[in-house]
Amino acid sequence: MILYIHGFKSCGKGNKSEALRRYFGDVVAPDLPFSPTKAIHFLDELITKEAIDLLVGSSLGGYYATYLAQKHGIKAVLINPSVHPYDTLRSYVGEQERFCDGERFVWKEEYLHDLLRYDTKNLRRGLFLVLLQTGDEVLDYRVALKKYANQRCIVEYGGNHRFENIEDYLCMVKNFRESDGGHRTF
Repeated sequence: MILYIHGFKSCGKGNKSEALRRYFGDVVAPDLPFSPTKAIHFLDELITKEAIDLLVGSSLGGYYATYLAQKHGIKAVLINPSVHPYDTLRSYVGEQERFCDGERFVWKEEYLHDLLRYDTKNLRRGLFLVLLQTGDEVLDYRVALKKYANQRCIVEYGGNHRFENIEDYLCMVKNFRESDGGHRTF
């Protein structure tokens, strides 16, 4: 089963999760708690309860997916992932509104500190497929390209933060999901 992890101010139901569901069928895409700590605990429980074999995370969801992939040894596809959300989300401290349904919430300063706990180093080789677009107006794709330099990274010129043409990459996601991560036994 695939676990889709949405980004900041987003919901589980959206273009990317729906495209994944149409292509793969076996996709769970929950709305996450706003607190990073609660979100990680929620996702941890979901991973242990369900037969999750692939994480797909977008933006902040990519940050969460990186941490969870390392912790659980599960492959992850990262779509325009946030690398330093404890910095890039600083300007959002205060009242916010979700894009998908208008629900209002408060993004707290303490959440930035919580995010630091989930920062990852020494990424396991072959665990990640990173999809980046140079036209991302929210995050600099080069930051992610540097962090995930020892992983499989695909850079598409143009595009935007929403990675609206995810359908073009679903066959690649399928191949990555089914691959052995480059480890061969002879």
